[in-house]
Amino acid sequence: MRVLVAPDKFRGTLTAPQAAEAIATGWARARPSDTLEVVALADGGEGTLETIVGHLGQLLTREVTGPRGDRVTAPFGISGSTAVIELARASGLGLLAPVRRDPLRTTTRGTGELIRAALDVGAERVLVCIGGSATNDGGVGMAAALGVAFRDQAGAPIEDGGGSLVSLATIDLGGLDPRIRTAEVIGLTDVDSPLCGPNGASATFGPQKGASIDDVVVLDRALAHLAAVVQRDLAIDLRDEPGVGAAGGTGFGLMAFLGARLRPGVEAVMEAVGFERLLAGADLVITGEGSFDAGSLRGKVPAGVLAAASLAGVGAAIVCGVASQEVPGVAVRSLVARVGEDAALGDARRSLELVAEELAREVAA
Repeated sequence: MRVLVAPDKFRGTLTAPQAAEAIATGWARARPSDTLEVVALADGGEGTLETIVGHLGQLLTREVTGPRGDRVTAPFGISGSTAVIELARASGLGLLAPVRRDPLRTTTRGTGELIRAALDVGAERVLVCIGGSATNDGGVGMAAALGVAFRDQAGAPIEDGGGSLVSLATIDLGGLDPRIRTAEVIGLTDVDSPLCGPNGASATFGPQKGASIDDVVVLDRALAHLAAVVQRDLAIDLRDEPGVGAAGGTGFGLMAFLGARLRPGVEAVMEAVGFERLLAGADLVITGEGSFDAGSLRGKVPAGVLAAASLAGVGAAIVCGVASQEVPGVAVRSLVARVGEDAALGDARRSLELVAEELAREVAA
């Protein structure tokens, strides 16, 4: 058999390349004569930068504003006139200790500074990966770093953070970096959330960023106010567009202030690594991620791989940390179900090798 191994990361335990290597190692133990091809994937969240840049070019670094205003050193990728920005590196949840997480105050300003740095080195096409944020500011901090003015009733700039959006009175795009107007900006997202409401940015992702129940109400109203001012001042109504709720509304900000379009991150990554070519001639593709659930079939790596495999007529299997979702005709194997939660978390690599080996023996049988 020719087997293509193409997983995402197992969050908190294995990077996508580590997971791919573990799956391939386990499979080869059971079926050493098979031809294995390995490619790490990502969906627009953490890990997307290295996955794309490994095929596109080089990493550069800049010192930018972190999510709570501290200075952080963040990388971005560049190849020719294409840049890859990963929001999580400048404005991400992983940059803050739990006690400092506060989406009322966190900002995407550093992400905007990275975009500006990419323009400084000649980027004409900018891919902005918008997963893993610590923010809920609608992309206002990002846009402000690129020259957009957000003012209160007194004409003063509003403060950073999602909570300050309630004081927004006017938006002025006059100072926007003119290079943005001629660049192609694309937001890569792994969710299709709207901006506001029960399925929006604040309600869905606010709690994991440190928002209390009361905070979520404030943040949701703040984003709704932002959308209303955008509609009045810019004549754009985007609040229900799929994906604008990504990264605390950064998807909204990319579209409203930078003229960006959004697309599923996994599609862009698969294009960058030449996934269609790799899939051609395969007998089986194995994908996976840490938690395989209903959301995995909406813009995540397994969704992209399964769709491509179906079009190509290639069989598919999924290995994951924990599973709460089934897919007709697709084998789904969970580390937790096989070895228990402690072993799955404590020695994820060995557990993944074991599950992949057993899956290979099932195929052989």
